[in-house]
Amino acid sequence: MVNQQRTILLATLALVVLTGCADSNPMDIIRQATYPPDFNYVSGQELQDSMDQLGYQLQQLDQALEPAESGEEVQQQEVIAVLGNIERIGTNLRAGDAGSNHPFLQDHMSDFVVDVGRARIAAMGNPPSYYLAGRVSGGCVNCHRINRDR
Repeated sequence: MVNQQRTILLATLALVVLTGCADSNPMDIIRQATYPPDFNYVSGQELQDSMDQLGYQLQQLDQALEPAESGEEVQQQEVIAVLGNIERIGTNLRAGDAGSNHPFLQDHMSDFVVDVGRARIAAMGNPPSYYLAGRVSGGCVNCHRINRDR
């Protein structure tokens, strides 16, 4: 019993010393040891920040596409840039091969990124097609509706 307590105490002290000397968050060190390398761990704050960025970019996309409703010309380069930003943010959130700690990222983010990529390619055409770009925000609405019900 004494040896077991001593082992636990030494392991705890070693962990405190190692995490105290590290420049990174102690939880990052623990995650490196407990999750496989291709597992995408997304903290709650990182998820919130990325979702806020996605929301902002979706507003930008809606504004960039708005002239089409009034018969004005859509700024193709602006739509392409915004779709590229959305694709980058989504790619950073996408689950690795071993998964993610957020099930909806694992279940839906890869498909969303593919859809955004297709929309970006269609917007780059001559003439450009913005149909898929208009559907991108619908993908967010559907995912959020599905995940609220869980």
